[in-house]
Amino acid sequence: MPHDIVNGHIGHNHAHDHLHSHLPPEDAAAELQVLAAQFIDGFVAAKDKMAYLRLSGVPLERPGQGGGPMMKLVDVQLTTEWQVGTASPSFGSRELSYLPYPGEMVTERTNMGFVYVSLDSKEVVDLRSFLHAHHADHDPIP
Repeated sequence: MPHDIVNGHIGHNHAHDHLHSHLPPEDAAAELQVLAAQFIDGFVAAKDKMAYLRLSGVPLERPGQGGGPMMKLVDVQLTTEWQVGTASPSFGSRELSYLPYPGEMVTERTNMGFVYVSLDSKEVVDLRSFLHAHHADHDPIP
């Protein structure tokens, strides 16, 4: 059985004839970002938002935290952020090394959260977490 091994294991067959590939982490993150952007665009454009959520597999209910009562989806929130710089640890200092971006490098990011509530609690499920879990459950189409 042939194996093509690059950055982990890519395109190999298991004993149960299940073909899948593993992307390097940076490629998987980029793919997740594209999926999230497309999901958000589709949701915003959808005339029937509930139908879009159902077709996308977004659960309308989820188990409560710590065995509590079922939580219900009540809101979908969109947030927009602009990355205007970067900060990272400095060598030998407790201060961060800060690099503000020039105008053309400032990037916009929009994210979505699914807001679930019960009588006991509220939880926001990030779209990227949902897509990551949902995408991991399904094999990519060859």
